Amino acid sequence: MTPSEIPSLTESARAVLRLLASQGPVTRPKLGSMLELSKPTMSAAVSELSALGLVASRGTERGAIGRTATIYGIGPGAGYVIGIDVGAAQVRAVAYSMDAQPLATVEEIIPDGATTDGIGAVILAVARSVAAKVGKTFRILRSIAVAVPRIVSHSRLGNGQGNSPDAVLHTLRRKIDVPIVLENNVNCAAIGEMHFGAAQGHETFAFLQVGVRVGLGLINEGRLYRGAGGAAGEVGRMPFPWSASEVPCREGLEHYLGSRALVERSRQAWPTEEGEPPNSAKELFALALAGSRPATEAVSRHAADIGRLAAGCIGLLDPGLIVLGGGVGRNTLMTAEVERVAGELAWPTPIAVSTLEDVGTALGAMKLALDYSLGLILREDRHPAVVLPPL
Repeated sequence: MTPSEIPSLTESARAVLRLLASQGPVTRPKLGSMLELSKPTMSAAVSELSALGLVASRGTERGAIGRTATIYGIGPGAGYVIGIDVGAAQVRAVAYSMDAQPLATVEEIIPDGATTDGIGAVILAVARSVAAKVGKTFRILRSIAVAVPRIVSHSRLGNGQGNSPDAVLHTLRRKIDVPIVLENNVNCAAIGEMHFGAAQGHETFAFLQVGVRVGLGLINEGRLYRGAGGAAGEVGRMPFPWSASEVPCREGLEHYLGSRALVERSRQAWPTEEGEPPNSAKELFALALAGSRPATEAVSRHAADIGRLAAGCIGLLDPGLIVLGGGVGRNTLMTAEVERVAGELAWPTPIAVSTLEDVGTALGAMKLALDYSLGLILREDRHPAVVLPPL
């Protein structure tokens, strides 16, 4: 059953579905109490939703005086959504039910030298694979959200051509007949942290990703801040270096803070008597953890550099919390130094490390798809910035 085939729900049924989607399974008496609905109204709403497969029984619960109450949750008829993270080396997908319960995860490597069409083929294969893992219980795919390492806005779409953010989705849109939500990958990671990670309970915070590239996702009062053209958070474009004797260059900060430059600086300064220098950021951090002096010094210098960037974000945005992510940013060897430097240059602000590892961006994309799909069912305006129809 597609959203367009679901009849307009009564207000009480919409309230029940909305609460179950956000709270998870609840007994019928608790539902009525939380929504302040009478028993007849509650029964009618549950019957209405159950007939459509949107709500189903999840068993019973025995109360303190021995009475049992039926537990209700989102039903299989509500369907499921998929979140996809298109990374530099792999595509990762997660499938979740409409009450945010995990169903399946799939990851596939992008071949070296893959073209846009080749990456698009991997995205389609991953989407089909994760849908197959879901099985027959949840038959209806409501929508897919895809996180891409690009600035995403309607003005930047190129009809699936060239290097536009939607170019890799041409094959997916042609083969799978559901709406596709498109968003920047760092923005999705910030959403993932707010709902599932280190920023749970925080309405305003910044997610600072430091890896091969740098980026910022800002959540303000519980909502993603995208800026006028979807480019908010492109901190790699901040002028760098900024001094009386040097002229800033475009994306100079991104290149300087990127993991490749970190490794190159470490190799150039590596003492001969310390043996072979590290070939990757992963090797550098492993050496620092093992007590290597030059590795520890390199990591400390990089943490101080990230702390200066964090201080700029604090001074401009006052986020209240910064969550560090990315292959380099979430290494806990740097956290204390980042917090110290940022606090000295701006003001003390908690620095946390992402708890979602590599799946955070896909989880954020999934949450966008879930909110969009629930909005369609409830006839509510929950449209994200960019939604692409099937081709």
